[in-house]
Amino acid sequence: MTQALPKTKLVTFEEFVQWKPDGGQYELHDGVIVKMTQPLGDHEEIAGFLATKIPIEYDRLKLPYFIPKTALVKPPENESAYSPDVLIINRSNLVNEPLWKNESTVTQSASIPLVIEIVSTNWRTDYYTKRGVYEEVGILEYWIVDYLALAGKSFIGNSKEPTISIYSLVEGEYQVRQFRGSDQIISPTFPELNLTAEQIFQAGNTTT
Repeated sequence: MTQALPKTKLVTFEEFVQWKPDGGQYELHDGVIVKMTQPLGDHEEIAGFLATKIPIEYDRLKLPYFIPKTALVKPPENESAYSPDVLIINRSNLVNEPLWKNESTVTQSASIPLVIEIVSTNWRTDYYTKRGVYEEVGILEYWIVDYLALAGKSFIGNSKEPTISIYSLVEGEYQVRQFRGSDQIISPTFPELNLTAEQIFQAGNTTT
């Protein structure tokens, strides 16, 4: 869930990074500073599971990727900055990133092979806002892990089952494939990734 902070005016990205405190998690949405609420425990377990499994695959492939702790994604033409739940960064392109050294912020699609957002409460931000922004930036692959099946039926169907939506950039537009239950995850970035949707969902359900 997100909560816009009261401000008398919109702020720029530069103002945001100068203001941003060390404690808490904040994003900038079209000039509005937004405080991110503390994620649910299941949300954190799923994020941790993916942040453990995916590095095994890019290490096996000897790719120059890593997962940062608090890096931001900034659209070049937009006063926004997002902090994804799991962000894969291509280290080899960071030399071309003007904001990396001082703000740990990436702006170029070549630096971002994959972004993952995990839905806990405010599903509209992930399905509407961030999907549009990540598509505009040109990020090749974007996952939405909707483990509580919170999204509207137009996004995940009438059955309202836990769903992983994987958006792949094709000719500048996202095309989506969805995975549920025992479906094997098909990732364009990691085509040999050996995970099912249920394995990801169960990472956030340690009572079963």
